[in-house]
Amino acid sequence: MKLVFMGTPEFAVVTLKALVEAGHDIAAVYSQPPRPAGRGQNLRPSPVHQYAESMGVEVRTPLSLKSVEEQKAFADLKADAAVVVAYGLILPRPILHAPRLGCFNVHASLLPRWRGAAPIQRAIMAGDKESGVCIMRMEEGLDTGPVCNSGRTTITALTTAGILQDQLAKLGASLMVETLANSPVPCTVQSADGVTYAKKIEKAEAHIDFSKSAVQIRNHIHGLSPFPGAWANVMDARVKVLACEVFDQTGVAGVALDGRLAIACGSKAIRLLTLQREGKAVMDAATFLRGFPVSEGTRFT
Repeated sequence: MKLVFMGTPEFAVVTLKALVEAGHDIAAVYSQPPRPAGRGQNLRPSPVHQYAESMGVEVRTPLSLKSVEEQKAFADLKADAAVVVAYGLILPRPILHAPRLGCFNVHASLLPRWRGAAPIQRAIMAGDKESGVCIMRMEEGLDTGPVCNSGRTTITALTTAGILQDQLAKLGASLMVETLANSPVPCTVQSADGVTYAKKIEKAEAHIDFSKSAVQIRNHIHGLSPFPGAWANVMDARVKVLACEVFDQTGVAGVALDGRLAIACGSKAIRLLTLQREGKAVMDAATFLRGFPVSEGTRFT
């Protein structure tokens, strides 16, 4: 097919690569404009932008798709379909209806659960036992379009948002290639039952509340790992916790039970496995403790 691809982060690159390898003709790629990054705050193209340029594909980076001029430029591509993966702009009605078959989205949840901006993080934070990907034909509502294909994966006690994102990126790419192999694409209207919304992650949510249960805290930590990273204050230092495990011990919530980063919670306890002090690299627990010893009785706030 002749496709337009619309995406921005590394998560989207996986699908773009799969479409190229499947032999589709990528007429143009749309991505978010380059943003300041790094110490020098130089403008840096998005991962999708960089990959598309490396493949010799035209890249367009409009700030909005609301103007008549942008909509005409999109329609003039005369695409069979548009594939949208974490693009970051709202698609107006004229864009949605310009491709012959419509616009198809890789959404990282089992719709209608977790419509919205942060489905991967919210699924883990809520303690869901599984997640997945839906290929959806887009319409004007927020992730309300009919589902054309789907796949599932298990969320375990070790699953972080970073791990799940990588799993779903590969699954979504495979499902999108499979979906576009069928024309016309059969899709099913979403159920009205079980609708939930995955609101954007706010910075204030990252602070760890040790009064909650160990399982809730583990889900919170893993759902925010690696970004933005759940954190606590320890001896006047801000420490991000990126991985932990639950175990059956009790104590005063937020207080270290030993010198090996076991911390009591509202019920049971967690052991911190991967950490990062502000301004330092990510470390495993043993490496962290060599440079920042934490003794029994230390309070995490």
